[in-house]
Amino acid sequence: MPETFRETIDADGVATITLDRPERLNALTFAVYRELTDRFASMQDDERVHAVLITGEGRAFCSGGDVHDIIGALFDRSEAETLAFTRMTGELIANMRKLSKPIVASIHGTAAGAGAVIALASDLRVMSTSASIAFLFTHVGLTGADMGAGFLLPRVIGAGRATELLMLGEKVDAATADRYGLVTRLVEPDQCLPVAQDLARKLATGPLAALATTKRCINAEWTMDLDEAIELEAQVQKDHLRGDDHREFHASFVDKRRPVFSGAKRTSTASED
Repeated sequence: MPETFRETIDADGVATITLDRPERLNALTFAVYRELTDRFASMQDDERVHAVLITGEGRAFCSGGDVHDIIGALFDRSEAETLAFTRMTGELIANMRKLSKPIVASIHGTAAGAGAVIALASDLRVMSTSASIAFLFTHVGLTGADMGAGFLLPRVIGAGRATELLMLGEKVDAATADRYGLVTRLVEPDQCLPVAQDLARKLATGPLAALATTKRCINAEWTMDLDEAIELEAQVQKDHLRGDDHREFHASFVDKRRPVFSGAKRTSTASED
């Protein structure tokens, strides 16, 4: 079990990760980074997990790296040790993007610095109207291109908006984040977690293989030309057209019932065990 955050896995296969340092606005320490990085890697082969929900305890989602536990401590470390740290923070984001299972972020409060990038690396983002997000790295004398933000953000909201957010580093309110295309669902504060849970549950009980392929193709096609992307999609869709979930859709259509995709089937099997 993790020691630096809380994790539960429900009957639908939703793994909920709750950052749990509310007195520090869920700021990240060296240990939190390491455990999160390792857990997102291990979830790939964890058959109990169909989808992931990440949130924070208290009034913040995540305020970024802890000023005392990380920033101050890094001044006393060697260049090699500093590079090992920055590579680890990037490894966390890479593991989130490489995870074949969908990730939903429930952003009910402040998401700043590394917290903003963790939200960005999630597949879907539910944001409270009272929340905010800030890629504040330049405000503390660091490059705005950190932890993969320079790669991910332009692909989510476009190069122009990404340049604005990464260079200025200013706090953006939820309405602006929504207008920029950074938000999947903009909801009232009391609905943030329930809506995120509902989205995670829908994904966890859906066609798991199709969702995994969708995420893999989105990642891969960012660096492809049109012909390569179309060929990749033709190849993978060929496999899914012959797959169990598509056959289940057809059978349910004929039988005039709701389809029971692989996620729901696996949940049912686990419950029976």
